Amino acid sequence: MEELSLIVDTTKESMESAINHLQISFNKIRAGRANPAMLQSIMVEYYGAPTPLSQVANISVPDGMTLSIQPWEKSVLGAIEKAIFQSNLGFTPNNNGETIIINIPPLTEERRRDLVKQAKAETENSKIGIRKARQEANADIKKIENLSEDLKKDGEDQIQTLTDNYIKIAEDYLSQKEKEIMTV
Repeated sequence: MEELSLIVDTTKESMESAINHLQISFNKIRAGRANPAMLQSIMVEYYGAPTPLSQVANISVPDGMTLSIQPWEKSVLGAIEKAIFQSNLGFTPNNNGETIIINIPPLTEERRRDLVKQAKAETENSKIGIRKARQEANADIKKIENLSEDLKKDGEDQIQTLTDNYIKIAEDYLSQKEKEIMTV
């Protein structure tokens, strides 16, 4: 019985992890408004080592369509600018000698549809992770010895309920993100 509750708890953590990953992925998908998370994946060459942009500069949002990057050291400005160009995010950094300003262009209808497709793909990956956790949990439940068939069935039902709940959460996040992307 204790093994069963451990399996359920572990499965819940795996499903929660899939949802957290989905949220992180959604933060990287821009919805027309400036957000420091858009630059989260950028690595800057800093004293010979690739370093996350957020560790070499302060990223702020002066208005809804602009990102401002204020490096801790002015000598890093060129490396930051180069890293943004190489990131293939579609941004053009403007270096004024003190800070780097990125103007976020408005999204076209076609680009919005592409972003929705990207969000749907991320959601599907999350659902795959959730279903994989269910599959592993059900296999673990079947392996438990000295557990009645009724208790095994109850455990599988608990896992299915968790699966349904987490898939619903993923779909809710998707519809929310889709609405955010398509709103002009």
